[in-house]
Amino acid sequence: MPKPSISILLPFRNAADTLAETLDSVLAQDIDDWELLAIDDASSDTSAALIRALNDRRARLIRNPRPGLVAALNLGLAHARAPLIARLDADDRMHPARLRLQAAAFAQDPGLTLCASRVRLFPAQRIRAGLRAYIEWQNRLLTPTQIARALYTESPFTHPSVMYRRDAVLAAGAYREGDFPEDYELWLRLHQRGARMRKRPERLLDWRDHPQRLSRTDPRCRRSAFDRVKLRYLMQEPLWRAHHGRFVCWGAGRKTRRRSDTLLAAGFRPRAWIDIDPRKIGNRIDGIPVVAPEWLRAHPGHLVLCWIANHGAREGIQRFLHGLGLREGREYLLLAGY
Repeated sequence: MPKPSISILLPFRNAADTLAETLDSVLAQDIDDWELLAIDDASSDTSAALIRALNDRRARLIRNPRPGLVAALNLGLAHARAPLIARLDADDRMHPARLRLQAAAFAQDPGLTLCASRVRLFPAQRIRAGLRAYIEWQNRLLTPTQIARALYTESPFTHPSVMYRRDAVLAAGAYREGDFPEDYELWLRLHQRGARMRKRPERLLDWRDHPQRLSRTDPRCRRSAFDRVKLRYLMQEPLWRAHHGRFVCWGAGRKTRRRSDTLLAAGFRPRAWIDIDPRKIGNRIDGIPVVAPEWLRAHPGHLVLCWIANHGAREGIQRFLHGLGLREGREYLLLAGY
């Protein structure tokens, strides 16, 4: 059997309620040059039987002997025969043109490491405002420049929408276990290795929201886990070294300050806490002054780390910083996420 061009990496655990719909979307692809690697991650329901029932030579059922998502993903990478890997979850749906359009992006750009796509959320009645805002933000990020600039805000990709070069991910160390979301940590690692990452403008994945989704239930997907891993990588960035660790934090509230704990534990201290609350301005917190935004005019050269998550306030902060001639990803970063 000739090697396929694309390996679809589909880990699953007790997904019988949604897996049939996902498999239908795989079989509906408008190209045939793919293989499906369905990794059974310790299921106790009939999910595996659904894979066997496909009776398609392109589909392989692989049992994960060491349960866990990261182990399942790396097992799939080890078994993959294609140079391109398309991720898919067992409760999502692919557009029929997904594989063809993403593979075309790699053919057109030999230097491309990763290509995701815009996504559509479903079912509509379940989608909350916060998740909708996050996906709207994510769907605006298309070019390598936009993605690199926003990478320290939040994950710019929905994991099952991603296609990447297998060799590049293996060379970077594949997926890693840790106290962090395994996909976001991989994107940060690829970025630091100089990977070019972009996104198709089409909505090629329907991303299902439900209460059991790992991003809702796994401790590695908590906000604190995102904060820790993004700051660990930020401290390795040329951007950080260019400012010699000189930074200020926008947001002097207790919760906001705690989000900088990883930097503080590494021995870095902000030169100031920026805030607009007149009750805070003029105080000192751990010996560090709380100052108004205008302080930045007289003290250039600092990297501004913004921890404000309120969307209206965040846009106002961006307007102010742009008015000072500061550029996102160069002189300031929006770290708060969605």
